[in-house]
Amino acid sequence: MTLDPRDCILFSGGANGAESEFGANAERLGIDEVNFTFEGHQIARHRGIRVLNHEELQKGDVSLGYISRLLHRTYTETPTFRKILQSIWYQINEGQEVYVVGKIQEDGTVKGGTGWGAEFAKLCNKPLFVFDQGKEGWFHWQEERWVPIEAPVIRHPHFTGTGTRLLEEKGRRAIAGLFDRSFKS
Repeated sequence: MTLDPRDCILFSGGANGAESEFGANAERLGIDEVNFTFEGHQIARHRGIRVLNHEELQKGDVSLGYISRLLHRTYTETPTFRKILQSIWYQINEGQEVYVVGKIQEDGTVKGGTGWGAEFAKLCNKPLFVFDQGKEGWFHWQEERWVPIEAPVIRHPHFTGTGTRLLEEKGRRAIAGLFDRSFKS
């Protein structure tokens, strides 16, 4: 069963890198997008912007100590970084499947701020797929471990696309391939 792009919504953040590439592919295929952001945040995508106010951001607030323990690394406390984490909460919360481009680390977490999105998807028990740019392959989170998957396909009309700002050409190809497989005519 192939999804009709007109029935779909991409939830993302509109940032440079993977998020803007997910958005460009959504636009190419006529898929609506919602990009969660906040006042003063620099983003690359200006289609479907949803600016979160202070009260909305607070709904996505999470302890940096908790995230640091969960991801086995330390994050610095800055207002901008906190807002980024809060906006990621909306991206993951709204999508029913989550697609990430980044790097899976030895401890099973995903590198960078994107790691919180992946961990939150795990906590919410949402289907989670990561394209690891270093390994040049897709992985699916199943039964507490990463399992290689040849060519994932978007199966739910409400999905999240996020990832690294340091998108490589192989990451771009992986995102385009994901969309082309999922929405072929």
